[in-house]
Amino acid sequence: MKKIIRIIVIFRIILRYRIDNLVPQKNLKTPVKLLLKFFNLLGSRPESRAARLRMALQDLGPVFVKFGQLLSTRRDLLAPDIADELALLQDQVPAFDSKTSVAIIEAALQQSVSHAFNDFTVEPLASASVAQVHAATLHDGREVVVKVIRPGIENVIAKDIALLFLIAHLVEKFSLDGKRMRLSEVVSDYEHTIFDELDLKREAANCAQLKRNFEATEELSKLLFIPAIIWDLSTVDIMVVERIYGIPVANIDALKANNTNLKALAENGVQIFFTQVFEHNFFHADMHPGNIFVSRENPESPRYIGIDCAIMGSLSDFDRYYLGRNLLAVFNRDYALVAKLHIESGWVPAGTNQYAFEGMIRSACEPIFEKPLAEISFGTLLIYLFQVARRFGMQVQPSLVLLQKTLLNIEGLGRQLYPELDLWATAHPYLEKWMAEYYSPKRLFKEFKNQSPALLEALPGLPDLLLRQLHQAGSHSVSSLELKASIDQIESQLRKQRIFHTVIAIFAVVGALTYVLAN
Repeated sequence: MKKIIRIIVIFRIILRYRIDNLVPQKNLKTPVKLLLKFFNLLGSRPESRAARLRMALQDLGPVFVKFGQLLSTRRDLLAPDIADELALLQDQVPAFDSKTSVAIIEAALQQSVSHAFNDFTVEPLASASVAQVHAATLHDGREVVVKVIRPGIENVIAKDIALLFLIAHLVEKFSLDGKRMRLSEVVSDYEHTIFDELDLKREAANCAQLKRNFEATEELSKLLFIPAIIWDLSTVDIMVVERIYGIPVANIDALKANNTNLKALAENGVQIFFTQVFEHNFFHADMHPGNIFVSRENPESPRYIGIDCAIMGSLSDFDRYYLGRNLLAVFNRDYALVAKLHIESGWVPAGTNQYAFEGMIRSACEPIFEKPLAEISFGTLLIYLFQVARRFGMQVQPSLVLLQKTLLNIEGLGRQLYPELDLWATAHPYLEKWMAEYYSPKRLFKEFKNQSPALLEALPGLPDLLLRQLHQAGSHSVSSLELKASIDQIESQLRKQRIFHTVIAIFAVVGALTYVLAN
């Protein structure tokens, strides 16, 4: 019943703001066209189409506001008027009552705001989709902001998530493409992400981790600054953080007035993204313009300031490795390798015809590569690749959803700052360097050192595992009893020998197994 009520509410908002007028009627089936013509009898509104869309998203709530925030960075996909209007969602979401905000803060801290802070501004400094912030000063003179979660927001989000699950189930039931997209898993992944955003203690920990990552070296610290958390005054419901004074990244005029090197700024953004994904495996996954500022200091070598670390992403080593190799293969226009990697990683079914898949990738990419590299949208190229892969049964990887969104955001933001941004020239050397380091003996030794305790613990079960694999492999020239006796002897030695001898024994077993299966 609640879902039905929510659907009715959404339908009413669509009609109130005449969002149906934004739906392209080309290729729609006749009954749908007739329905839209009937809606036209309801009249029109004086606001522009972009303003109506923004107001509708605000009325629909935080889940839809965040969707609008994502869209606002994709100026290559949107009409300019819509992109400009959706950008207002970053900082023009209506605030909730200040008295309620103060009550939440005092309940969380179990003390009055006048006792907790030397000075506290009751009027909100800014308001976002799930929280708002107030300016304050600590007793030691430090300026801070206090972030407060909107009251009752959890119930609102839960209802919208339930609706998204309903829509996903309907699409999966009535569309084969919907099944391949695994929409229910995508919604489930988004559900965890957005509910994590309501836990400010988790966000504070994310901020601390990201800050530590970029303060690890002097070079990285020059790229990104993350404000410090005031842990004594932070809880699940409120977060107190160092106040920053920067230029909003979307304010191009202010950046130019500060003589900011926009080319360096755009390229630094790309470097920050790839560093977070491939080196740290911990990336800011909500990089819309409202969360990014630029320091006024040293404008020739500009430094980003990042806030709102509620939504962070990470990848498995498996996905990170295949992603890096895929991106490099695309950069090098090695379509055969792109096809092979998609099959090898399981992103498309194992039985896919590699040569047919390669041909489709080539036909999609070559026309794009005819343009100068600086004019090619990497995000658009990825969209083409995904469309081709879906034709071969590619399933959307939920673990990559946040990464794909973030990469699109980064390119959209970079092109907004510096239209001539050559993402390829910026990212290509970085990926090659990362891949070389990934295979380096130093990195492999470090990985082996980290994994050696678990390896030694697992070794006693290796003989049984090998035997099971051999029985499944079919016929072979060595009897099971003979092989079992050999493996038992190796097992006895493994338990007694040190790590160096353990490694040699492992290679011996693997070599024996390979020989048996080959013969």
